[in-house]
Amino acid sequence: MGKVGETGTKHSRASRCPWADGDDPLMTRYHDREWGVPVKDDLRLFEFLLLEGAQAGLSWRTILHRREGYRKAFSGFRPERIARYREKETARLLADPGIVRNRLKVAAAIGNARSLLSLREEVGSFSDFLWGFVGGKPVVNRWRTMAELPAATRESEAMSGELSRRGFRFAGPTICYALMQATGMVNDHLVSCFRHGELSGRG
Repeated sequence: MGKVGETGTKHSRASRCPWADGDDPLMTRYHDREWGVPVKDDLRLFEFLLLEGAQAGLSWRTILHRREGYRKAFSGFRPERIARYREKETARLLADPGIVRNRLKVAAAIGNARSLLSLREEVGSFSDFLWGFVGGKPVVNRWRTMAELPAATRESEAMSGELSRRGFRFAGPTICYALMQATGMVNDHLVSCFRHGELSGRG
């Protein structure tokens, strides 16, 4: 997903966002190569929506380490296939140790795939729909400390409201904002982080 060069080996902890301070190579690589990179592909946006929903109440580290498990369990995140899941597939997912086996989250992922297909029939591109909440280009913030980062914004509240109206679950304002951060709709790297400057103006 969104590899942008072989960053991640030349930078010190001091030049990264604190949550990717180097104690977990997978988190560091995700920060250096993916987080905040503009994503405008429907499939990858749905992947992030599914994963961010799975994260609710948990740490991103937990989900990131299960990402490949989710990819295998959920048919490569292809909504056309997930939307056809029924009781047999639900039972399989709830027995799969490679994902978070939460019945509500599994049901939401399946339901969200169906809602996505309906949304695309109505408005076309899922990417255009989501990016419309930020005017089609990344919002570049200039945070100096992690404490400044909001949990939600007016844009994420608006996105959540529209998704909820269309039947999406586990798509509250906080989850939507995490989606926006991950997929580059907002650049929330701290200004002291080397990725802030690299990503400013992308999209």
